[in-house]
Amino acid sequence: MARQYDRAWMQRRRGLSVALATLLAAWISASPRAQAGISYRLSFGDRAQHQMVVDAQFTDVPAGPLQLRMSRSSPGRYAIHEFAKNVTDVRATDAEGRPLAITHPSVDQWDVTGHSGEVRVSYRVSGNRVDGTYLAIDGSHAHINMPAAIMWARGFDERPISVRFEVPPGTSWRVATQLFPGRDFLTFTAPNLQYLMDSPTELSAFSVRTFTVTDNGRTPVFRFVAHHRGTDMELDALLRDVEAIVRESRYVFGEFPAFEGNTYTFIADYLPGNGYDAMEHRNSTFLVSAAPLSGGRAPHLASISHEFCHAWNVERIRPASLEPFNFEAANSSGELWLAEGFCNYYGSLVLRRGGLMNDRDYARDITDAVSTVLTAPGRKVRSVVEMSRLAPSVDGAKSDPPFPSDSYISYYTWGEALGIGLDLTLRDRSDGRITLDDYMRALWTMFGRSASQRPGYVASPYTSADLQRTLAEVSGDSAFAKQFFTDYIEGHDVPDYARLLARAGFILRPRASSGGSDPRYEVVLAEDAGQPLTDAQRRFRDAWLSSGARNIF
Repeated sequence: MARQYDRAWMQRRRGLSVALATLLAAWISASPRAQAGISYRLSFGDRAQHQMVVDAQFTDVPAGPLQLRMSRSSPGRYAIHEFAKNVTDVRATDAEGRPLAITHPSVDQWDVTGHSGEVRVSYRVSGNRVDGTYLAIDGSHAHINMPAAIMWARGFDERPISVRFEVPPGTSWRVATQLFPGRDFLTFTAPNLQYLMDSPTELSAFSVRTFTVTDNGRTPVFRFVAHHRGTDMELDALLRDVEAIVRESRYVFGEFPAFEGNTYTFIADYLPGNGYDAMEHRNSTFLVSAAPLSGGRAPHLASISHEFCHAWNVERIRPASLEPFNFEAANSSGELWLAEGFCNYYGSLVLRRGGLMNDRDYARDITDAVSTVLTAPGRKVRSVVEMSRLAPSVDGAKSDPPFPSDSYISYYTWGEALGIGLDLTLRDRSDGRITLDDYMRALWTMFGRSASQRPGYVASPYTSADLQRTLAEVSGDSAFAKQFFTDYIEGHDVPDYARLLARAGFILRPRASSGGSDPRYEVVLAEDAGQPLTDAQRRFRDAWLSSGARNIF
């Protein structure tokens, strides 16, 4: 079974190489001035020391110092990460191999002088952390988040890039990435720096599965790449769930994005010793867990569903505060309650709609979000917009102590609760005719669908005012939209969850506190609370939680 899937993937890749080379050439030639490319070669000779060697070549370098940088932040991770601390042995030569002078004015910058238009740079970078942010090199694989590995040059952002991976001798490593295929199976390209930095890559003897879904005249290819120790049968079972998630997610937004290369890649590292993390990217995602597939699929499905939602929400429906991404500083946004929190909401809802979770499990799943925003004192201190802007201080920032619980609520949690509240409010006030799906499709149409003619960029990022205006248009009531944003987004109030949930036959009730902690609430099915479910409640619940297929197709 695995060999059959692998052969299909290889055949598709050969067909894509020519098409993508032509497309990339068109992107480059369409730029105001076609510029000389940048090339990188990544090799893995010292895996025991968790090191990778990077050789880079910059041509057509203007007079003056070539300013080389290591990133201080990474797409999807908003905090500062000093990736330069893992870089050693930096050297530079000219085209003839003569050494060039290097100064190191700051921890993340190297300036090269004395060149005559071409600079060749070599350095070592180490890493042994498997997650969505860093780099990990060992005997079994290379797990590469590009900002943690690639030194880039200021002012060269729009130059085309070539990356060649040197597979260690004696291994059966292959390359999984959203980068475009190059001249052979170890060479890949990116049209610009933004796309390169947003392209995680796994080299290992991974297993791969593929499937396709027809969508409005297109047939995108979905690849699931797994570096794991499970069986083919376990991976095949997971793939069936992944396909259910992919299909159900499409119903939320009405169509798939126009993935570059017509392909989306899930890159999973499911190995002992890993942490738990996941990170979205434009046409792919990193999925990291120590939970083996033999322990069941449920531990993996929430992150898969959440990250795939990001293919629309944040990767293409993108706040202006994050476009383009700044690799030299922290990235702050007041809209993460929607960009992250709504993917938390849809992550669970898609599992329920796709038949991967039952109503009782779904009630337990949304309990934490609803209970937290009802009871946590942090809601009185900051709005969800202000919580979102704190992301650089909380999202992967390990050096600072955590915010005290009395002044902070995660924008993931509060955003999820807002997704629940807005969806149920729209359904309640329209008797089911208008839903949050309609709102997300409107955002997709206005801000996400066109994306950009340049991979790595979004042509029409949104502002908070755009979000409110779109809600007014979808609901047909500008006063309602203004009040919702004033009370719940910019303010400190919360929707009437008890009443809204009751329409769907869910009961919100206090749960006994323990250890003197604040009282919390739980969401349970009406029938589990001894209350009969009415026909009206059943219809409302079914419309909310049943597959979206019947609503738009």
